Amino acid sequence: MDLLQEIWGAIGGTPSEDPTIEMAGAGSLPSVFAVSDLAAASVGAASLAVAELITTRHGRRPAARVDRRLASLWFGTSLRPIGWKVPPTWDAIAGDYRTADGWIKLHTNVPAHREAALAALGVAATKEAVTEAVVRWPGDELETAIVRKGGCAAALRSSAAWSEHPQGRAVATEPLFHLTTTDNGPEPGWRIPRERPLGGVRVLDLTRILAGPIATRFLAGLGAEVLRIDPPWWEEPGIVPEVTLGKRCARLDLREEAGRARLRELLAGADIFVHGYRPDALARIGLDAARRRELRPGLVDVSLDAYGWTGPWAKRRGFDSLVQMSSGIAEAGMVRMRRDRPTPLPVQALDHATGYMLATAAVRGLIERLRSGRGSETRCSLARTAALLVQHPADPTAEPIRPEDADDLAAATEATAWGPARRLRPPATIDGAPLAWEPPAASLGSAEPVWQE
Repeated sequence: MDLLQEIWGAIGGTPSEDPTIEMAGAGSLPSVFAVSDLAAASVGAASLAVAELITTRHGRRPAARVDRRLASLWFGTSLRPIGWKVPPTWDAIAGDYRTADGWIKLHTNVPAHREAALAALGVAATKEAVTEAVVRWPGDELETAIVRKGGCAAALRSSAAWSEHPQGRAVATEPLFHLTTTDNGPEPGWRIPRERPLGGVRVLDLTRILAGPIATRFLAGLGAEVLRIDPPWWEEPGIVPEVTLGKRCARLDLREEAGRARLRELLAGADIFVHGYRPDALARIGLDAARRRELRPGLVDVSLDAYGWTGPWAKRRGFDSLVQMSSGIAEAGMVRMRRDRPTPLPVQALDHATGYMLATAAVRGLIERLRSGRGSETRCSLARTAALLVQHPADPTAEPIRPEDADDLAAATEATAWGPARRLRPPATIDGAPLAWEPPAASLGSAEPVWQE
């Protein structure tokens, strides 16, 4: 509950507005940090926002309930394939390597990032060659060399080292939510149906691995029309079946004017825009924040990045696993668990928690629009979520999460694009407004880039 109050207060919730929320379930994921607390709290904050939205329209506050154990399980994966397998998430070169003075993680799942790492090292694409080359480099120097090539890597740092690093100092001064209100828009026509409170709300999703898709999946579960846009060449086969639930997925080539023009048309019809591009990327194609507000007055604009919005790394590419290495999380796990290599969190908790916080911001943005007519812009980062988590050590006496069993799965079979599957039961319950998704998980590019009538 402490973490929930911290998140809820940071987004502007006040104790007088807080409906009662029940926290059920027991157990904790194995970590030196309070990962299960963070899971329950972030899911809880999103649920509180939905309850507040329903109250704003209907005047009666529904009760909300979060299952701590199910929230923890959803922070791993929710999908259970039947007769098929999700492809591996990690590229063969990706992983932790010993350097001349410590450890570094190479993130090479994206082909361009893989080529950048190999170019910086000057070796062929074999694990053996990379291992032999990396050990000759100091970690900071190799990290810098790979980033300069356009790749993604993170040297292992302690929490103390991160607190003294210029980027660590910058992140420490940032709020959990960078939140501003913008100009008024036309009166929205959302009905806010009691049972599907986001029915009729259009969400334009320009996010990829992993926090942004978690946010828009939650919004889809409450009835929002979510349209995800990817480049023609983009694939993430190990992640897509998990996160495209309830969405339509289309492609646009934003290097071409036709693609940019279509995106502008889609944005003009969106109610919520969730994007995870690096801070200057949309500006380079003529869609900075001012232009977005011009195209869609009253827009609920929600964005994220990896390393924070200020400081020397504000535009650096990054992922959950890299932020864990940079911010001291993986080093703390290694030291306190007495391991001989970096020990990250048991799940990608920074991604998942940030995703639910983005969903919280999106729903709170809808509430602001209904109350005042004003739009909003909210920004979060994985690094700031990491800073929140490291302030909450795990309870060493907590019992472990009970293993998953058949009762944890929803009764219905989901006909995904890859084959039948079942999902975990939703981690949250909002009275009268159950989380439910339609359509099933779909492949990228399986829909046209148009809003439904």
